[in-house]
Amino acid sequence: MTPQGPRRLQIAKGLQQLRERSGLTLEEVAAASGYGKSTVQRYEDWTSATRPKARNVRAIAGAAGGTPEEVAALTTLAESLTAGWWAVGGVPEWLHPLVSLEQEAEVECAYAPSIVPGLLQTREYAMAIHLGQEVREPLDVVTRQVDARIKRQEVLAKNSPLHLWAILDESVLQRVVGDRAVMAAQLDHLITQSRLRHIEIQILPLASGGHAAAASGHYVTITSGGYTSAYAELLGTGLYMDTAEQVARYTTAMDYLRSQAADTTASLKVLSEYRKEYGT
Repeated sequence: MTPQGPRRLQIAKGLQQLRERSGLTLEEVAAASGYGKSTVQRYEDWTSATRPKARNVRAIAGAAGGTPEEVAALTTLAESLTAGWWAVGGVPEWLHPLVSLEQEAEVECAYAPSIVPGLLQTREYAMAIHLGQEVREPLDVVTRQVDARIKRQEVLAKNSPLHLWAILDESVLQRVVGDRAVMAAQLDHLITQSRLRHIEIQILPLASGGHAAAASGHYVTITSGGYTSAYAELLGTGLYMDTAEQVARYTTAMDYLRSQAADTTASLKVLSEYRKEYGT
């Protein structure tokens, strides 16, 4: 199936840029296209659950002042959209935009203050995390969620894999998720992954004290199709940001975190030391 994330993002940003270039309001584009303001607004929101229809994109792009070539390009993108595997089940709807973007993204940078990022979790670690979070869900539901999380990691094993840069707070290595055997296997996995050319893992030492993201939770910046967006994970939901000001705030914080964390060579040594503590 064709991943829809990057294309959905390009359509939304394209429609927004056409409207702003023409100096039109949402109401004016809505009136000219024959659709309601809420419809135009949803089509400019790449995180919306609404899948753009080609005929609607054509009408809105034309009403927003697009040239015939621009209208045709956005319409073609809309025609190429299909639902991805993540829409079938196992991945919560609020995570769909991030998972869809990961399918064709070039780079993802993740800051993890409390647990290992999903793209780097072992199955046993992921199961322990989900059992802790989804205390009211049946085991079969949790199992489907874990299966989806492991499938999500396939983006790291493609011929042209996603380049992942993960910064883990040192407390992530100290928090015993599952049991010590689960943690030992998880540390082994992190050590193995950190040796791959397209995966960078840095540890942010507790001794570093205050840092650029001290007041934030888990977040990522992701670059796909020439666009960079930011995603912050909250309890049971995700917040997506794509304005220049919002993205700049998160990318700047990530740059500072890279400088404050141990480099990749020193971080590998830290991982190895913690692995010894969890025994055989």
